[in-house]
Amino acid sequence: MLYESIKKLVQYGIDAGLMPESERIYTTNLLLDLMKEDDYEDVDCSLDHIVLEDVLKDLLDEAVKRGIIEDSVTYRDLFDTKLMNCLVPRPAQIQDAFWKKYEKSPEDATAYYYKLSQDSDYIRRYRIARDRKWTVETEYGTLDITINLSKPEKDPKAIAAAGAAKSSSYPIRRPRQSPGT
Repeated sequence: MLYESIKKLVQYGIDAGLMPESERIYTTNLLLDLMKEDDYEDVDCSLDHIVLEDVLKDLLDEAVKRGIIEDSVTYRDLFDTKLMNCLVPRPAQIQDAFWKKYEKSPEDATAYYYKLSQDSDYIRRYRIARDRKWTVETEYGTLDITINLSKPEKDPKAIAAAGAAKSSSYPIRRPRQSPGT
């Protein structure tokens, strides 16, 4: 199951345009390392209609089983971000692509970044789809009511662990720069 899930995640990355075909082996090795797996077998499986949420769930379940992460929404979210990081371009590549598109059209640049955010699971489409929404006509106009189910509550154990953790200056953040600076 692990090898199949890794193969599907890599194929998803290629299909979504997050990475080129030429990085298939490199990305597979990154994912194997993250999953603390020394072996790999190229298993036969269907690579049609890959559902990212299902593949990530399988990998997260395996990470829990192997003791790599604790079984909570917070730790699963942090780890699936690490998994997806294996598929996305480096920040400089994303910035270059964004600013090149921006020179031609700010709308195209924004659309590129929004699609990248969705395809990389930074914006979790499957959670947003669960949000509850209603509209009601009032004497003041249309009232939109939304219950945001896309951002899960933090696990109390994770909150306590974060409070007890030593404060650090990591990660280092650089001020945002516009092109040409």
